[in-house]
Amino acid sequence: MPSVIDRYDPLDPEILRDPYPALAELRLSEPVFWHEGMGSWALTRYADSVRVLRDHATFARDPRRTGGMVPEPSLSVQTLDPPQQSRVRSLFMTALRAQDLTGLEDRARLLVRERLDQLAGAGAFDVMAEIAVPLSVAVVADLLGVEPPPYGEFAAVSDAIMRSMDGGLNPSLMEPGRIARQQLSDLVDSWFAASARPGLLARVRQATAPDADALTRLYVKNTARVMFQGGYSTMAAAVGNAVHTLLAHPEALHQLRDRALLATGADELVRFDGPVQGTTRTAVRSCRIGGVDIAPGQKVVPLFAAANRDPAAFARADELVLDRTPNRHLGYGWGPHSCIGTTVAQTGLHALVTALNGHPARLAPAGDGVRRRTATMRAFDTLPATLLG
Repeated sequence: MPSVIDRYDPLDPEILRDPYPALAELRLSEPVFWHEGMGSWALTRYADSVRVLRDHATFARDPRRTGGMVPEPSLSVQTLDPPQQSRVRSLFMTALRAQDLTGLEDRARLLVRERLDQLAGAGAFDVMAEIAVPLSVAVVADLLGVEPPPYGEFAAVSDAIMRSMDGGLNPSLMEPGRIARQQLSDLVDSWFAASARPGLLARVRQATAPDADALTRLYVKNTARVMFQGGYSTMAAAVGNAVHTLLAHPEALHQLRDRALLATGADELVRFDGPVQGTTRTAVRSCRIGGVDIAPGQKVVPLFAAANRDPAAFARADELVLDRTPNRHLGYGWGPHSCIGTTVAQTGLHALVTALNGHPARLAPAGDGVRRRTATMRAFDTLPATLLG
């Protein structure tokens, strides 16, 4: 019988449906293993994953540090390693902290409430198309202070970008992703050229030095694109996963009526079945992880889905524990390369849960969901549900 390593294909339908049993087996038998399809060492333990994400001197996010190339449209805060990324990241994080996130959550909750009113009593609907996509586009556009693009059109562009993140497993995804990034870059260029309404983007524009060099301006624009795309795709995936978890654990949604439990509960939903499944680093020098020698230039992939269920880091790791604290999960990544849209994604989750609990109709499953065939992001293509009563 083939070993679990040979059987572990992140795009296999059974793994897409439920990756956690296979990842638990790997964590016990081969916590650091070579995956031929990914062309990298894969890590399944929390401690090993955090070590790689923290050690920027040994493990590079920026391919140029190991002789690689980065196309101009991909130069953003997520490309750079500390300390080079600090200036641009600080610019965006300062602008983010200046936003009225309470008002943002209130508007998002009203949007969800309106969608629920429209869907109540109308039979089965797709959570992704009817709630996750419009909520995520609207919230990220609201945060940035731009007119939200048409939901369907942007979802298609985002989908192409998200699928291209699995280009190592399927190179044919790279070109559609490149085209989609250019389309989104053109949209962001139009936002910078226009007189933006109040929001994060306007604040970033104001804070960018007038004499900034062309490269800095490029990083700023590309980071705005990454924030819009990353915030949207991460939130849409997180919303779908959270709704799926709440449908399977209806008592959890009732418990989350307690506002004091909402913050830890939303974090736990992301740990339990998070949107970001892993990330890639490249070793810049020889090192050793979990008894395995890593050579310079070899890629290393911390598998967040495995790390988030590691019992060495999380008690009752396979259970949904809404008051879990501390909860230093990797559902959005970690540290300076964590998803830059993490805060807004959590804001959207809070709004969703509050709106569901405040609506007279009860959310119920209406069939099996279909997982998106992507390895880097764990998301649903469709998730049928209905509102009863």
